[in-house]
Amino acid sequence: MSLNDTISRVTDRIIERSAGLRGDYLKRMQAARFKGPARAHLSCSGQAHAYAGAGSDQAKMAHESAGNLGIVTTYNDMLSAHQPFERFPELIKLAVREAGGTAQVAGGVPAMCDGVTQGEPGMELSLFSRDVIALATGVAMSHNTFDAAVYLGVCDKIVPGLVIAAQTFGHIPTVFLPAGPMTSGLSNDEKSLVRQKFAAGEVGRPELMAAEMAAYHGPGTCTFYGTANTNQMLMEFMGLHLPGASFVTPNTGLRDALTCEGAKRALALSDLGENYTPVYDVLDERAFVNGIVGLNATGGSTNLLIHLVAMARAGGILLDWQDFSDISEVTPLVARIYPNGLADVNHFHAAGGLGYVIRELLGAGLLHPDTTTVAGKGLALYTQEPKFKDGKVVWEPGTTKSLNDKIVRPAADPFQPTGGLKRLTGTLGNAVMKVSAVKPEHHVVEAPARVFNDQEEVKAACKAGEITADTVIVVRFQGPKANGMPELHSLTPLLKNLQAKGLNVALVTDGRMSGASGSVPAAIHVSPEALDGGAISKLQDGDLLRVDAVAGVLDILTPGVLDRAPASADLGGNEFGLGRELFALFRQKVGSADTGASVFY
Repeated sequence: MSLNDTISRVTDRIIERSAGLRGDYLKRMQAARFKGPARAHLSCSGQAHAYAGAGSDQAKMAHESAGNLGIVTTYNDMLSAHQPFERFPELIKLAVREAGGTAQVAGGVPAMCDGVTQGEPGMELSLFSRDVIALATGVAMSHNTFDAAVYLGVCDKIVPGLVIAAQTFGHIPTVFLPAGPMTSGLSNDEKSLVRQKFAAGEVGRPELMAAEMAAYHGPGTCTFYGTANTNQMLMEFMGLHLPGASFVTPNTGLRDALTCEGAKRALALSDLGENYTPVYDVLDERAFVNGIVGLNATGGSTNLLIHLVAMARAGGILLDWQDFSDISEVTPLVARIYPNGLADVNHFHAAGGLGYVIRELLGAGLLHPDTTTVAGKGLALYTQEPKFKDGKVVWEPGTTKSLNDKIVRPAADPFQPTGGLKRLTGTLGNAVMKVSAVKPEHHVVEAPARVFNDQEEVKAACKAGEITADTVIVVRFQGPKANGMPELHSLTPLLKNLQAKGLNVALVTDGRMSGASGSVPAAIHVSPEALDGGAISKLQDGDLLRVDAVAGVLDILTPGVLDRAPASADLGGNEFGLGRELFALFRQKVGSADTGASVFY
C-alpha cells in the first residue's frame, strides 16, 4: 500500500518548515558523536571519581573498552506506575555484564502523580515538571561517560520530559524501558459512576474510597487510556520501545526479560559496534508523524498536543496543531479504550494491542513504514509480539485479526472514519477537543457562557444548583502563564451530571483536561490564554458561544465582545505554597500551549 497522500503532504510540509532548525540540530549531534564519550579523556582523578561506586565493574571500566550504559530512572514509590523501577537497575546491570558491558545509574529525576494532585495546588507544578525532568536528565547525562542509555519512565509529563532530554543528547543511542500497567481491578466505568454519584451526594466518602482503592490497587500504570498509556503507545509507534513492550504487566517473567533485552539492545546500538543508532536517527519527522497517527487512531490524550510539539522542537522539528488536525481527518479511530470505551489497556493488549493497530495502519498506508527504530529498520517489526520462552524473550508474528472487535477494529471497518482529536479555531482563539468519547449529539453546543476564573467557582455554582439550562462553562486564567495550566479533571463528574440531566453543556478553558476525561465536549488549551489578553479574557456571562467539533469552530456569536477590555484576575494565590514560589520564573518564561508550553523555546 502506498503512503496516504495527506500523510505524505503533512510530512513534507513539516520537513520544509523545520529545515533550518533541523539542519542545525543534526550538525550539533553529529559533531557530538565524533567527540565521543569523554570517559577516556578524563584525568585519572576524574575517572576514579566516575568509577568509585561501580563495585566489581571498576576494573572493566578503567582498563577495558566495553560499553558503559547510563541509566536514568524516575523511580519513586509515590507513583504506582514507577514503583516497579526499584528493581530495574540491578536487572539492567546483570544483563549488561552478560553482554560484556557495564551500567551505572546516571541519575534519578523527579516524577509526580497527577492522580494525587488532581484539583489540588500541586497540580499547578505538573506541566512544568516536564521541563524539570528534562533539565534533571541533562544533569544526569552531563558527566559524558556513557556510550548508550536507557530511560525508565511511564507517566504523564515524565516520558515527554525524558524525550526532550534524549533529543538533547541525540547522539547517544537510547532505549526507553516501561514498567507496564497494573492488573485490572474495578472497571474504570464503575469507578467513574461512583465518582458521579459522590459528586451528586448520592454516596458518601467511604463508598468513594472503596471504589478508588479497588480501581488503583497495585504496582503499575493506571489502566485507563490517559496520558501515561498514550505515552507508551507513542514510544512504540515512534520506535523507542522494543516491540510489544508497552502493556506487559510488572513483576512478571516477560516484563523482566524485556527490561534485560532492552538494556542489551541499547548497548548494542552504541558507536562501539556496527549498528550505531542514535536518537537523532530514530526521532525524525516521519517518526513524529507516525506518533500523531497513533494518537488519533487510538483516541489518545489531548495532553500530547502540547507535549509532542515540545518533544519535536527539542530535535529541531516544528509541529503545529494544523498537522494534528489534517492527520486526524484521514486517520480512522480503530480502538475503544476507557474513557473512549469500556475496555482497559489490559483488555486492549489481549485483543491485539498495538501490534495489531500498527499492522492495520501500515496496511492502510497511514504510517511511514521505513523509519529507523531501536529494534531495527522498519515499523513492521512492531507488528510482532514478545513471548517468554525458556527464560528469555522471543518475538513472534502478532495477530492478523482483532480478537475483540468491541475494543479494536480493522482500519477498513473502524469505530469512526476520523481520528479522536479535533482542532477548533475562530473568534475565541485556537483550541483542541478530544471527540472520541463524545456522543455525536454533543459535538455542537451553542449556548450562553457562564464565566469563571477558577475551578472552585465552578464547583460552588454546581453545588448551589445555579446551572439549569444549556451552558458553555468558561474557566479562564488557567493557562501556562497564569498558574502552570493545571488539569481540570475534577470538574468532569460535575459536568457529566449536568449532561445526565439533559443539559447540553460544554467546557471552554485555557487550561488542560486529564487524558482520562471523556464524554463532555471540552475545548481546551485555548490560545491566546486569558493572561495574555486573549479573547477568552473578554467574555462575560450570557455571551453566546458556539463550540462546534464537526466544523472545527470556536466562535463568539455576541457582537462587540472583542471590543471590550480584557478582564483581570487576582492570581496572588497561585504564587505561593507547596513549591509554587519556586516556579515563578517558569510562569514568566513559558510559551503558549500551541507552541508546547515550554520554558525552553
